[in-house]
Amino acid sequence: MKNGWARLRARGATATDHAGDLDAGPTPDPVSSLSSARTTAWRVGSVVVCVAAGFMLGTAHSYSGGKDIRPRNVELASLIRNAQSQVAQGEAAAKFLQTEIDGAAGQDVSPQVDTERARAESLAAAVGLTEVSGPGLVVTMTDAPRDSNGNYPQGVNPDDLVVHQQDVQSVVNAMWAGGAEAMMIMDQRVIATSAVRCIGNTLLLQGRTYSPPFVITAIGPGPDMRAAIEAEPGVRLFEQYVKEFQLGFEIESSAGVTLPAFDGLVRMTSAQEEPQ
Repeated sequence: MKNGWARLRARGATATDHAGDLDAGPTPDPVSSLSSARTTAWRVGSVVVCVAAGFMLGTAHSYSGGKDIRPRNVELASLIRNAQSQVAQGEAAAKFLQTEIDGAAGQDVSPQVDTERARAESLAAAVGLTEVSGPGLVVTMTDAPRDSNGNYPQGVNPDDLVVHQQDVQSVVNAMWAGGAEAMMIMDQRVIATSAVRCIGNTLLLQGRTYSPPFVITAIGPGPDMRAAIEAEPGVRLFEQYVKEFQLGFEIESSAGVTLPAFDGLVRMTSAQEEPQ
């Protein structure tokens, strides 16, 4: 590079000689010119970056209205646990109040109250308020297996690999249709007001959440209930996913199962006075 600049200077001197006595002024230094150009470019670039950054910040501020627009990670599991705790506290308080109500009602010994109380007790078994035992079926449903790292297979829709609300409902409806006399999902007795709900791949039943495998137990005629399950369209669709994605689905007969009484609150939604 030094020799190259020397050649440039030599060419400038020769040109001056040929021009005679005319003063052409000082010859520009290429190194200084290049450095000046770079400095100017950096200055212009810095100004452009600052202007762009200011525009973006102004736009974000205007869009957010001065509020934080960063995404907030909310842990669904924590929210569910808090809700479960509140439900448990509410149930405990309700049971305490119900005990006081029953005690107060028990002080009325009028014949009409005794008659109605006896009538209510006779319906307790039918509505699931007493423990029952007998032969029946146990159905187990679970999600597809994961790999050693806890991941599902790649390239597959995750919704195809888990047990859904409609899958559990199909089995429950089929068992009732097959002659089930009493039923339990996980550790809770099923009554007329029970509703199966799913949050992701967890089951929500009467304020409590459960993870798979989901176990459904019913007392009744085993062969009839099994036939009803096999004939249920929703179950047949679920079995297709069982075969393709290895979801778990087992139906086992049991000579004797015991279902606990429903221990929750039975809420009355309407009442009608009987004619005298």
